[in-house]
Amino acid sequence: MRALPPDFTDWFTTKGWSIHPHQQAMLDRADAPALLLIAPTGGGKTLAGFLPTLVDLAQGDHDGLHTLYISPLKALAADIKRNLTTPVTEMGLPIRIEDRTGDTPASRKRRQRADPPHILLTTPESLALLTSYEDAPRMFSGLKRVVVDEIHALAESKRGDQLMLALSRLQAMCPDLKRVGLSATVEDPQAIARQLARHPDPCEILLADPGPAPDISMLTTEEAPPWSGGGAAYAIPAVLAEVRKHKTTLIFHNTRAQAEIFFHNLWLANDDALPIGIHHGSLDRVQRERVEGAMVRGDLRAIVCTGSLDLGIDWGDVDLVIQIGAPKNVKRLVQRIGRANHRYNAPSKALLVPANRFEVVECVAALDAVLAGELDGDPRGPGPRDVLCQHILIAAAAGPFDADALYGQVTTVGAYAALSRAQFDACLDFCATGGYALRAYDKWKRLVLRPDGQWQLRDPRSARDIRMNIGTIQDTDTLKVRLKRNRGGKPLGEIEEGFAATLTPGDTFLIGGQIVRYEGLREMTVEVSRNAAKKPKIATFMGTKFATSTQLSARVVEMFQQDSWPDLPPHTSDWLGLQRKYSQLPRPGRLLIESFPHDGREQTVVYGFAGRNGQQTLGLLLTKRMEEMGLDPLGFVATDYATLIWGLDAVQDPAPLFDLDALKDGLDTWLAGNAVMKRTFRASATIAGLIQRNTPSARKTGRQATFSSDILYDTLQKYDPDHLMLDITRQEALRGLVDFGRIEEMARRVKGRIDHLRLRRVSPLSAPMFLEMGRVPVKGAAEERLLAEEAARLMEQSGLSQITPAASGTPRWRAGH
Repeated sequence: MRALPPDFTDWFTTKGWSIHPHQQAMLDRADAPALLLIAPTGGGKTLAGFLPTLVDLAQGDHDGLHTLYISPLKALAADIKRNLTTPVTEMGLPIRIEDRTGDTPASRKRRQRADPPHILLTTPESLALLTSYEDAPRMFSGLKRVVVDEIHALAESKRGDQLMLALSRLQAMCPDLKRVGLSATVEDPQAIARQLARHPDPCEILLADPGPAPDISMLTTEEAPPWSGGGAAYAIPAVLAEVRKHKTTLIFHNTRAQAEIFFHNLWLANDDALPIGIHHGSLDRVQRERVEGAMVRGDLRAIVCTGSLDLGIDWGDVDLVIQIGAPKNVKRLVQRIGRANHRYNAPSKALLVPANRFEVVECVAALDAVLAGELDGDPRGPGPRDVLCQHILIAAAAGPFDADALYGQVTTVGAYAALSRAQFDACLDFCATGGYALRAYDKWKRLVLRPDGQWQLRDPRSARDIRMNIGTIQDTDTLKVRLKRNRGGKPLGEIEEGFAATLTPGDTFLIGGQIVRYEGLREMTVEVSRNAAKKPKIATFMGTKFATSTQLSARVVEMFQQDSWPDLPPHTSDWLGLQRKYSQLPRPGRLLIESFPHDGREQTVVYGFAGRNGQQTLGLLLTKRMEEMGLDPLGFVATDYATLIWGLDAVQDPAPLFDLDALKDGLDTWLAGNAVMKRTFRASATIAGLIQRNTPSARKTGRQATFSSDILYDTLQKYDPDHLMLDITRQEALRGLVDFGRIEEMARRVKGRIDHLRLRRVSPLSAPMFLEMGRVPVKGAAEERLLAEEAARLMEQSGLSQITPAASGTPRWRAGH
């Protein structure tokens, strides 16, 4: 066992602490090439990761950069700097700690390259940028350790792929570099370990004591949830009551738009004038930092937030987490629960608030999964090639490189271990020439092969353009929002360009929790004035739109098989009972399809449980198949669990609709000329460096970038259909926006076993589908009238009618058949 130096032992003693076993284990195994620590939130993970570094620096003489800390969030890097500076200052250690993110001033960034601190806290994008400079080998020459915090959050995205490619370059510069990963929430530790380690080297895994089970339940409300929607406005009084009972409450939402609406409604109902704030990624940095500072000081009683606060920031006295809307993913729920009671061996307290009736079932399924310790996660595919193309350009910006050596580095990254040399060479050729159809244009001739066999930039000045476009985050284009008479002041935040285009002077919308009036667009800035009199339009922040995970969907279907549902509130268990009585509930390994007449149209409901993107794609493909079969579909709408299609003719035999090969062919035809492909192409082409969003003169607007990417897409489709970028685009679209993999998973699961029920009327389970937003008309269809106003009649017809609430205040439901 490696003993702590006396000054460390004394510091622990003055704090009344003792070193945790996993912290000691990290110290003992500090020489392991790769080490993954999985410890509960509040278990001192960060100190465990840094302890070997602090001991090294305290005992030895080290010039320059010793440890690199990588965080998914800029705010997390700033928080770690604050927490790490405390022990260093209190022990009087001669250690310099600095952070480097997009918010760091340029002067400090230049100094950090010339005179790096002992510990540098940064993000994947900033690290990739650092590796692109010619002097990178000098800056990183003494690097001993890399600590990747919240590694599970990076492992699921292209940011993680970019990070691991950057680490492969660092490892080539510093062969003895030690890698450390820290995580609280991992469903497959071995998979994360493989990603962290240098392939094929092993990675040790340390599992800390998980601590007590979380105290998690569903919020009890007097009013029953609505049949559809995601705002959970019905729960505002109950949420406020919980806020009053706790020191600090985090109220998580799945999208930024929902967070804005909920905060607005919470503020209107906040008669006690409790100090509450809002925090999400579209808010101005200054406003975010103001909220973060107030949280640290314990000045706020509640913070309405999104994924911007998912990760391991230690925010003072948070003693309750409320999740609004079904979490869609058990792992994400566990992560968010961990924000409460950020202390070792203290149970986290959390409440779930279903936004609608179906989400009650999903929330109970998620609760069961958390208590059973079963996390969810889908295996990731091979490393994305658009990220590899960017990596090749980054390597070229740093100076001449040898293709064999670079290929050898790339294949030490777990996600790229199976990358063939032909695939690598195709990416290299793309970076050098732009590909067959673009070879004639100098603009895309970026690399040349020197006589000595090394590749270099054709024009050294292009290194600046490459650096300006590093990154894999593809945010929807946003415009700054400012008060009209405050042009020099700080912006209120950002809204999407597409949303701004729909505004006319006088329209109102929510930003940062306040209602503002649109006055006009001036120099790519949305000018507004304050206006609290009107009900606002809603800013369409993309935020994060989650789909229910495969594992959580399977749990929901398993729940349907119970004889009764004592864990569900009466209004929901009665609803499922009526579905079983008048139709049937979906069964594992089978596909339930209901068809029935309603409002002069034939309705077909497919319960695929394939997630929102998958069910949406299923709607597109099935209506196309129905048109081919002469069934005249008029439109469809999708949720996470079902697709509702309406048309002129009844489906008699649904089996031919679900021919997987025919669906795939239909998808290929549909994708080829569809906006989804163009959108995906634009994102991948930007990452791969074919389209530059940032130039020395100005950043392109979304419209300019879309225009240029659409022309490129159409040109390649016509003249070079086998172009690398089109191949990457199709792969990305299938994996992401259309999620065809979930449809294939559904097809494998049911193996043609279809339960088709012809009903006389709307079924209880399908009734909420008629109230869903986002109805998609099929081309040529007559416009369907809105059905939301007819909720009461719909529910009556489907066998659900609300009667006077019981004495307990809980609504009861009875059959209306």
